[in-house]
Amino acid sequence: MRLLLVHPSALMYSEIFLRLEPLGLERVAGAARGAGHQVRVVDLQVLGVRRLRDEVRSFRPEALGVSLNYLANIPEAIALAKRVKQEVPGCFVFFGGHSVSFVAEEVLRQAEGAVDAVVRGEGEPAVGPLLRAVRDGGVDEVPGIVTARGRGPAPLMLHGIDEPLPARDLMRARRRYFIGELDPCASIEFTRGCPWDCSFCSAWTFYGRSYRKASPEAAAEDLARVREPNVFIVDDVAFIRPEHGNAIAAEVERRGIRKRYYLETRADVLLRHPEVFERWARLGLRYMFLGMEAIDAEGLDLYRKRVSPDENFQALQTARRLGIKVAINLIVDPAWDAGQFRVVREFALAVPEIVHFTVMTPYPGTEIWHTESRRLTTRDYRLFDIQHAVVPTTLPLDRFYEELVRTQAVINRKHLGLRTAFGAARVLGRNLLHGQTNFARMLWKFNQVYNPRRQFADHARPVRYELPLPQRIDVGDRRQLYVHTRGATQGAPSRRTPD
Repeated sequence: MRLLLVHPSALMYSEIFLRLEPLGLERVAGAARGAGHQVRVVDLQVLGVRRLRDEVRSFRPEALGVSLNYLANIPEAIALAKRVKQEVPGCFVFFGGHSVSFVAEEVLRQAEGAVDAVVRGEGEPAVGPLLRAVRDGGVDEVPGIVTARGRGPAPLMLHGIDEPLPARDLMRARRRYFIGELDPCASIEFTRGCPWDCSFCSAWTFYGRSYRKASPEAAAEDLARVREPNVFIVDDVAFIRPEHGNAIAAEVERRGIRKRYYLETRADVLLRHPEVFERWARLGLRYMFLGMEAIDAEGLDLYRKRVSPDENFQALQTARRLGIKVAINLIVDPAWDAGQFRVVREFALAVPEIVHFTVMTPYPGTEIWHTESRRLTTRDYRLFDIQHAVVPTTLPLDRFYEELVRTQAVINRKHLGLRTAFGAARVLGRNLLHGQTNFARMLWKFNQVYNPRRQFADHARPVRYELPLPQRIDVGDRRQLYVHTRGATQGAPSRRTPD
């Protein structure tokens, strides 16, 4: 079959800080191609809608898959599905991805027939059987598939993540992917899943709290195929198992692979195994993202981070000693008043690290979605981007955004703009010499993107598609939050459930 895969447009923060290679979509493309299908990919983060329109008209896809890892893209994806159905009436349209897995039935209803199915769970094991069923019949029996008639068997989960290989060759405009000064930047996956259970996160609920590792040989082989000089390791928490991190490092050393790396991890993991990160620093690890989330014990307890403020600050000191630059994330509570904003601004100015701020958002699949959703002030999908407030704010909403942008502007004062341009002249020069302009453009875009009037005005836009409220469940039994369950990795007998 002719399959066209689409990644939606970039979200707000992607206009400045990063634009990541859609690795998950590439792996789904690899699985579909391995099953004998013709596959093309259009990433609307880096290509315009005109390219998508031309691709639809020339390729005439028999199936169209849209990746929805972010709720904010759902209205765009439904509109896209309707246009493709008009252009190619017989095309089978399906959605898949992290976020849509938690709201599959509701999105199918909202699409009003423009979407034929939603893939819940991992896409790699589902795409081949789904396309075969589209051709031969029996879509309702494919594991993980949801249609207007209900859910089929439980979704399958890959036993190992060595395969399928990502179809990176299908991506156009690869040089448009970057993260900060790492421009251009590819992505790679060493592990999948997270064993922790933070209340604001849906990674552990999606994977049923499972954790899988790529073999060191496969990880290094995939890394050797990457042409870009910079690589983002997309693991939710890098190097949880030190022996695994060391084994991959040994393979990288043996092959003589030289890259610059960016990764995400936790403070307690860094403190337990600093020698692993030190080894990777010698291999090219330059940047690290630490989700501190809060600077006080009360906030850390609220988000169930299971670390202390002292551990967070010790981790910053360890990273500094290793020569690794750190980007910190703090969660902004809509309940903050002006004084609390002032405290975190003072912290952000006092430390040398980059400090990012995201707004606390009850997200489908998270525990707080079930405890906080009754307080929602909006259900507009487009506002669920961790940059907007969707629950009541202590400050008037317009004042909240003024304080938020004023706080986020610490990044602009410390790390962006003309001052940074002089400090990063060598990096800028190297990038520009190779035709890379993403980092240079980023330096002057902050005030265009982060604007309190723009964010406040977003709440007044007409709303066509609204996020559904969750069904009442007992969050004490966290297995009820899971998309994947370990007992269902081989599928289950078909039982259709009504809407």
